[in-house]
Amino acid sequence: MMGVGTDVSERVRLAQADSGEQPWRAWGPYLAERAWGTVREDYSEHGTAWDYFPHDHARSRAYRWNEDGMAGLCDDRQTFAFALALWNGRDPILKERMFGLGGDGGNHGEDAKDYWWYQDSTSTHSWMRWRYHYPQAEFPYDELVRVNGQRSRNEAEYELVDTGIFDEDRFWAVTVDYAKAGTHDVCIAVTVANRGPEPATLHVLPTLWFRNTWSWGLPNRQIPKIIGTPGRLSGRHRSLGRITLDGQGTPRPLMCDNETNAQRLWGRPGHSPFPKDGINDHLTLDMPTVNPAGTGTKGALHYRVTLGAGESRTIRLRLTQSDRALPPADLGDGWSAVMRDRLAEADEFFAEVLPEAATGDEKDVARQAVAGLMWGKQFYHFDVKQWLHGDPGNAPPPPGRRHGRNNGWWHMNSFDVISMPDPWEYPWYAAWDLAFHCVSIARVDPGFAKSQLLLLLREWYMHPNGQIPAYEWSFSDVNPPVHAWAALQVFKIDGGRDFGFLSRVMHKLLLNFTWWVNRKDVGGNNLFEGGFLGLDNVGPFDRSAALPVAGVLEQSDGTGWMAMYALNLLDMSIILALHDRAYEDMATKFFEHFTYIAEAAYRQGLWDEEDSFFYDVLRLPDGHRVPLKARSIVGLLPLAATTRLTSETLGRLPEINARVRWMLHHQGEFGDVISARRLGGADRRRQRLLSMVGQDQLLRILARLLDPEEFLSPYGLRTLSRAHLEKPFTVSLGGSDFTVGYEPAESTSGLFGGNSNWRGPVWMPVNYLLVQALREFAEFYGEDLKAEYPTGSQCKAGLTEIADDLSRRLIGLFVPDAEGRRPIYGATELFQTHPDWKDLVAFPEYFNGDNGAGLGAWHQAGWTALVIDLIFNLRSGPDRP
Repeated sequence: MMGVGTDVSERVRLAQADSGEQPWRAWGPYLAERAWGTVREDYSEHGTAWDYFPHDHARSRAYRWNEDGMAGLCDDRQTFAFALALWNGRDPILKERMFGLGGDGGNHGEDAKDYWWYQDSTSTHSWMRWRYHYPQAEFPYDELVRVNGQRSRNEAEYELVDTGIFDEDRFWAVTVDYAKAGTHDVCIAVTVANRGPEPATLHVLPTLWFRNTWSWGLPNRQIPKIIGTPGRLSGRHRSLGRITLDGQGTPRPLMCDNETNAQRLWGRPGHSPFPKDGINDHLTLDMPTVNPAGTGTKGALHYRVTLGAGESRTIRLRLTQSDRALPPADLGDGWSAVMRDRLAEADEFFAEVLPEAATGDEKDVARQAVAGLMWGKQFYHFDVKQWLHGDPGNAPPPPGRRHGRNNGWWHMNSFDVISMPDPWEYPWYAAWDLAFHCVSIARVDPGFAKSQLLLLLREWYMHPNGQIPAYEWSFSDVNPPVHAWAALQVFKIDGGRDFGFLSRVMHKLLLNFTWWVNRKDVGGNNLFEGGFLGLDNVGPFDRSAALPVAGVLEQSDGTGWMAMYALNLLDMSIILALHDRAYEDMATKFFEHFTYIAEAAYRQGLWDEEDSFFYDVLRLPDGHRVPLKARSIVGLLPLAATTRLTSETLGRLPEINARVRWMLHHQGEFGDVISARRLGGADRRRQRLLSMVGQDQLLRILARLLDPEEFLSPYGLRTLSRAHLEKPFTVSLGGSDFTVGYEPAESTSGLFGGNSNWRGPVWMPVNYLLVQALREFAEFYGEDLKAEYPTGSQCKAGLTEIADDLSRRLIGLFVPDAEGRRPIYGATELFQTHPDWKDLVAFPEYFNGDNGAGLGAWHQAGWTALVIDLIFNLRSGPDRP
């Protein structure tokens, strides 16, 4: 059961995993970095997740649905978990998990207060590297809580680096490397380096435990066991078999149980005298809270490492699963060979995958972005029906839960490894985030990308009414419909041959498209609503809440998303129809649906002719319309609804060709969204453009889009026009004024929390879509169409040239500039210049619209990892310099 030998490349491992020949993905970094403060663990009356299960409870309270830890590894059912714990001898608690502030504790929403990086990972996790910087002085938990609590939304967040705790380099640089010797055999290196000016001691505790599945009163749940002996933890589990952690030398095993310390939390007896925080209390408080018998369901190997200034030490470990007892693991030459070979194979894999023309810095950024995506895969368990009704062994939840959050999603039962936006700030999937993740993941693991897109369409995720679940805090919220778009991108990246995948996706998306048409087009007029649609506080009021006055908010982004959705399904239908003519009927259906949506946007007032922009419109009961004239990404997203029909396609699919001709001759009002034929593309074939904007509208929108005083920043496109800095948009409704003003960084608005600002910063996913749209327009118009770039410069540029430059600006967020500084790190000198920090790349959620500094979730490798695809598109091909 230890797996196959080591003489295979990463490409071979991927093929074996996809075919089912070898389960190379069975073990991975699927352990969350935060399980506390999540909806799954919240059994409160009013859904106050951060308060019900705070950080202070995490070390003492057994989790119900999953586990968390640092640099964690587990199996794809999270039967066992392995992670690293540390103690500097000064902290009040062990460092077993990352610390941060919840939505109410941070002045700008959720915010992690530790520094760690995902440095490397192959697709099968055959090689992984993780890095953490741990202060040698006492971690300032109370100071971080107190100072951030005192700061207003108009002030910056108070970060760990601001406390001065890293002065004089008084920290431990901790690196964890994983290398698979087989599918169930992993060599582990924990390297600790004393960066401080004096000798220091660090307690290193590699920890192994079983997820608690036995305390909830469910039938047939046996309690597993781990036995600790010097240098070894040996676990036995009914379904897993034997799991063994061997450690170099003879570290002392410390054993306890993965059970709640009810005495500490609530003053009543618990199930074990050696509960979950037993190792913590034994080390930090010198209490007799580890089992002297050397058994339990949680154990750690205790290393006490003392190093002089500048010294480092590597601790060798090996984690194996087998169906029998094993002799001591090879931690010598065999271990070294596995480590060496897996790193070499990872280097070989990325050298083959990444574009040859990319610069060294770009390749480094892309590789670390891939690492973030791979480390962001998490085991996600959530049986909503069980959660709503409670467990037999626990007190029943408050009655109000059955009418509260997610009560309509009783059918959902998740038990999968899923790509998360961020393992700490967003340790739960979000539908539109995941779609973007998959585009970048497909560059290194198309099999996993396809499985992820299909997963959310399965019947235990998709609602019976056809809605795709949005995210854990509210599955019923509406995310933009980008699943079809992502499936097409993944299909093409994978070589455009997996028609079975495309067909499976399309059949389920037909249900979802129908849900949108039936539920989010209140007036039946082909204009769509949808609420916040992932853009949070982009508008003057909360678009997901009740409107300030009676009426319906007809949304330019909702309508643009649906026009794009219809075109995506049209493209999907055409691809499939070329192999199976049964899909041609679907192609004509989505062709017509797109034309109805695009035409309605003009006929019913979303397009403002005077301003040359799309706006949301509030339709009042008396028929009066109030345009909400805030120039934002809401009015730019219709550009993404664009595709081309080639003469070859129309020739092979005569029904579509006939329908296009009929629409042009009998429904003349649709002519603006179906272009005249022209030669275009690399092969100069005749083609038609289907788009929400014609050439005139496109150039007029581009004049704003490419204006440095509006949307164009040095680092991409802002989400709100900078013109609203001096002239905020205000609308008076129901006796109250609602205002949108340009804010380049964290929002001062309370809508959706301050780390969800869409009022000026640069956001990667919408930038990516707009760059892609420009490339699509360029394929149609060729070099005949040029725009002033930047607006006001009197210089003209082709659309491909503009798309390339926007890509460079976005990539430029991460790579060092001429002075060696990365814009994402702003004015933080430690990150910009220190050799231990400056080459460790983070992938923040979004970026300051003026200077590019990273904001929001600091480890949001998810959709920010679209920088991978920008690098591919910019640097791939013979003509890409």
